[in-house]
Amino acid sequence: MTTQLVLATLGMVAVGYLAGSIPFSFLVAKAHGVDLRTVGSGNIGGSNVWRSVGFSAFLMAVVGDLLKGTLPTLAAMYLLGLPPAAVVLVGVAAILGHTFPLFLGFKGGKAVATSGGVLVAISPLMIAIALAIWAVVFAVGRISSVASLAGAASVGITSVVMLAMGVLPLPYTLLSWVAVTVIFYLHRENIQRLREGRENKFQKLF
Repeated sequence: MTTQLVLATLGMVAVGYLAGSIPFSFLVAKAHGVDLRTVGSGNIGGSNVWRSVGFSAFLMAVVGDLLKGTLPTLAAMYLLGLPPAAVVLVGVAAILGHTFPLFLGFKGGKAVATSGGVLVAISPLMIAIALAIWAVVFAVGRISSVASLAGAASVGITSVVMLAMGVLPLPYTLLSWVAVTVIFYLHRENIQRLREGRENKFQKLF
């Protein structure tokens, strides 16, 4: 790896982390006079925006959280032409920025939208499948965490299938599994509440 490539990779990793650290969900809610840390689940994420502020605010927050994963990854892939291993580092940096944001004392969200944004850049089809599964599971059960976990699980499965078919490079498959692992880990409390039957359902969607 040349010095130029190393510097470009490190620079994009920094960009990815800083972009991931922008707390769009928090900012959208704050613009509506709501501090997400003090309402609902207390989580700095899209689902809490939906519960606490409303669906239109949720859409704005999710778009922002998606883009902060997608744009640095696309820049690494196409503007700089970094190799897959370097792109993976940029994507992971964006996810970690969302999870441990510099601008909110390193206390962030659960990385669903930002991980999805990173993976959109790598494989739109994989995320389209995950989104469809998320929508069906959420429509049936109205439990955001279950839908997010189901969508994440589908990413893990789809990435392996695509790797076997030769349409997804190994580094991107590994990135997919890193994202899935992070999402499941950050939902560990939700999983515990689900096991105990205490996880909240959405009573009102719009």
